[in-house]
Amino acid sequence: MGEIRNFFFDTYAFIEIVKENKNYEPYKKNIGIVTTIFNLMELHYSLLRTVGKAEADKHFDRLLSFIIEIPKEVIKEANHFKLINRKKRLSYVDCIGYIFSKRMGIKFLTGDNQFKDFENAEFVK
Repeated sequence: MGEIRNFFFDTYAFIEIVKENKNYEPYKKNIGIVTTIFNLMELHYSLLRTVGKAEADKHFDRLLSFIIEIPKEVIKEANHFKLINRKKRLSYVDCIGYIFSKRMGIKFLTGDNQFKDFENAEFVK
């Protein structure tokens, strides 16, 4: 069995895995998943629109065990990060996830173009 690598999964990463994007295959085994309830909320909404309630509920419920509580300090830091990067029009959810991942010392797994050149992002299309 290989070494477990930990990643913060952005909503984008979850959606690509559900869509069976082959570029995300390496992130399906021997991976520690960390995310927030807000990322699952975004995923659930996206899946409600595209595949229906049953499938959306299934993925939401399956991923609940991976959510972490967000410390208040992360909220403040994420707001500052959003402010200094306001030209990129980052979402609050993405800013929280990115800052939390940096604090944990793990990569922020995403394919969102706004994060392509950020130091702590594992950018996968």
